[in-house]
Amino acid sequence: MIETTEFADIPTTTLADLLGRDRVMDIGIRPLWGPGPVPVPRVAGPAFTVRCPPGDNLMLHAAIHRAPAGSVIVVESGDLDHALAGGNVCAVAQRRGVAGFVLDGLIRDLAEVREARFPVFARGVIPIPGAKSAVAPLGGSVRCGGVRVEAGDVVVADEEGVVAVPAARRADVLAAARAKLAKEAAETLDDWEAAHRARIDEILAQGGFEG
Repeated sequence: MIETTEFADIPTTTLADLLGRDRVMDIGIRPLWGPGPVPVPRVAGPAFTVRCPPGDNLMLHAAIHRAPAGSVIVVESGDLDHALAGGNVCAVAQRRGVAGFVLDGLIRDLAEVREARFPVFARGVIPIPGAKSAVAPLGGSVRCGGVRVEAGDVVVADEEGVVAVPAARRADVLAAARAKLAKEAAETLDDWEAAHRARIDEILAQGGFEG
């Protein structure tokens, strides 16, 4: 498995600045517990990809027994009528070392998931489960939250959103992110304010703004 835990301290905001809109999942994919005294932790790991047709959750249930420890299970579904997973599925995934779920769909048993502190990023909650009949391959290309995700892409999710880093760009993006964070850490608010005002004033002047 590609080592991706080094992304655990990289905010999704930094990655979004570097990668752009097409690698950021839409706002419907959100943490299902938190914010609060204990916000959802940042999740970072290689994508273990799953495709579930609407109304069926078989392959996610299969994936929790097959996904390597440290991976993020990413599911294409789009179903807003049935739950892909519940408390026991999340508990087993957590016990097997899965870092978290990123689901284009729904779950149930949210109180159990929240109590276990298992990170789930999804579209919401519904009490009715899906069926278990549609067999499909695991590990293919999926679309989740509007983003194409390949198995092994680095998925980083926190309370700001979910970003998928292409596996082929992992090293370059990590280096750029660390450099960006180091530069920001060395900059005072006074420095930032001065540079920001100069940039904004320049743009305003170019647009003919007076005032």
